[in-house]
Amino acid sequence: MVALVAVLLCVVAPLAGTAAGFYTYDRARAHAEEQRAERHAVRAVVLGRPAARPTVHGDRGHAYRAEVRWTEPGPGSGQRKRTAVAHVAAGTRAGDTVTVWFDGRGRTVAPPPNDVAVWQHTVVVGLGVAGGTAAIVLLARAVERRVALRHRLDEWERAWARTGPRWTRRSA
Repeated sequence: MVALVAVLLCVVAPLAGTAAGFYTYDRARAHAEEQRAERHAVRAVVLGRPAARPTVHGDRGHAYRAEVRWTEPGPGSGQRKRTAVAHVAAGTRAGDTVTVWFDGRGRTVAPPPNDVAVWQHTVVVGLGVAGGTAAIVLLARAVERRVALRHRLDEWERAWARTGPRWTRRSA
């Protein structure tokens, strides 16, 4: 049983984590590419002072909502000025230039994940699966030990029931 647990912990758990990591990397990379294709960034100028309280707490710190203005690029847009309310980083002031991301419908959205975010997600999932597999193996081993111990104690109890009366008989 110890050899089986050792093989499961040293071979199967890392392989499960690696397989989950490869699968997650392919999915996360494809998702990031889809988002990069459907989202576009514009450089915008912050018009007013950002809100006093953060509206989003993310991996890039607190984000505040502020009104921004940008000029639509391209010949078909006629260099039209646009405004929107977007999330800006903490410390942004009126007049600062920020990058704002929009989806195909013109709504402000978060930037698509970069390669670092894809790799972070991959590593976290891979380690989580490897750790979860190891935890299941160790839990199964603990249950098996408990059942074996209970079985062994029952055998000792039956053996003592047969042997005990001979040892504890009082002699006169």
